[in-house]
Amino acid sequence: MGSIMDSPAARPVMLRFARIADGFAIAVAVSLPWSISQTEFLLLIWFLVLIPTLGRASLMAELKTAAGGLPIALLALAAMGMAWADVGWSERLGGLDAFFKLLAIPLLFVQYRRSANGAAVMGGYLASCVTLLAVSLATMAWQWNAPLTPSFGVPVKTIGTQNSEFICCAFGLLFLGIEKFRRGRPGIAGGVFGLAALFIASSFYVANVYAAYSTIPLAALVIAPILLVALLFSELGPVRTLGLLGAGAVICALLWVYSPQPRHLALKAWDIIEPLEEGWVGNRPGFWKRSLDFISEAPIIGHGTGSIHKRFIGAQRPGDLPWDTTNPLQQTFAVGIQLGIVGICVLWAMWLSHLRLFRGSSMAHWIGLVIVIQNVVGSLFDSLLFDSTLGWTYVFGVGVAGGMAKRLRAGAAVVPQGAKPA
Repeated sequence: MGSIMDSPAARPVMLRFARIADGFAIAVAVSLPWSISQTEFLLLIWFLVLIPTLGRASLMAELKTAAGGLPIALLALAAMGMAWADVGWSERLGGLDAFFKLLAIPLLFVQYRRSANGAAVMGGYLASCVTLLAVSLATMAWQWNAPLTPSFGVPVKTIGTQNSEFICCAFGLLFLGIEKFRRGRPGIAGGVFGLAALFIASSFYVANVYAAYSTIPLAALVIAPILLVALLFSELGPVRTLGLLGAGAVICALLWVYSPQPRHLALKAWDIIEPLEEGWVGNRPGFWKRSLDFISEAPIIGHGTGSIHKRFIGAQRPGDLPWDTTNPLQQTFAVGIQLGIVGICVLWAMWLSHLRLFRGSSMAHWIGLVIVIQNVVGSLFDSLLFDSTLGWTYVFGVGVAGGMAKRLRAGAAVVPQGAKPA
């Protein structure tokens, strides 16, 4: 059975639907940093408009690839996991809901393998984050002389979410600035680098303020250096990058030995990570230790979809604060508790397939790589795929950038021998 768009009579209508779907995808990207309820409403409309345009053959082709098929395999495994969960159906369905967003990845691959509007989606997200940055700076200026509060510089959502968004935008802009500089446009490159620096400075400054409340957003602070190394490898090659890293390691060692301030900051960060008194709800190592215990109880296929809350409540000891959570603060453990080693293998295979998808030198490849690295590293500290905002950021980022990368690869494949691709 061919695509609906293969019918000459239906093609104009389907092309109009495809353009509308592109418009709603841009709207989703714009809304993501601000309102998850608005994002979910726009996602529903996007889905309903897009589905008639996909075509069975195109969708099946994407599902046969690792990058498109493994997200659906993880969703299917979660659906099967409801069968052996020892909780009520409301908990099972709630657990499955966290996996449903993965369905959009192959749909976006199809959409942006065909559509040339992927850059508009990325541009919409960047423009929205620039607006959020401006509002954040305005709120900081407004609160400058007031007593510090936990909402300082974070007008919406959380510090972890905002910093992840800003770091993603900053490293996308750094790549863009390098491209502009190489093309002989230093003025534009300088402006792009300045905006990237503003994103990074805002992230680290607000993180430093939050350190007073013992809530350092460690994920973003760890992700930034890793993305910097990835950018150096991309632009300088492995030999020069390793040389720079070696020189940097020597400088860091000297600073550690001869300067007390870096040691103080490092130890202060570790004080927030290390185990604290038993029962503190923010104690990540405590959550992780319990998670490993739960996984060891059902190592192969886990306790079933939606079982995290019951496991933590059942692990409470007398005198503990309530472990009333569905989030073990680590994505691998969040999957492993429910779906065991089988689920963990599918999760990591999905991540690796997406990293492999973005082996290339275009802007789309770099943005996709940034999003995957950010999600994988950030998921060491939290269950980011199950987070409403950052989970959808991953799905839409990988889906749009992946579709663009596939479109570039398909275009290069049809270029006659000896010719230069457009």
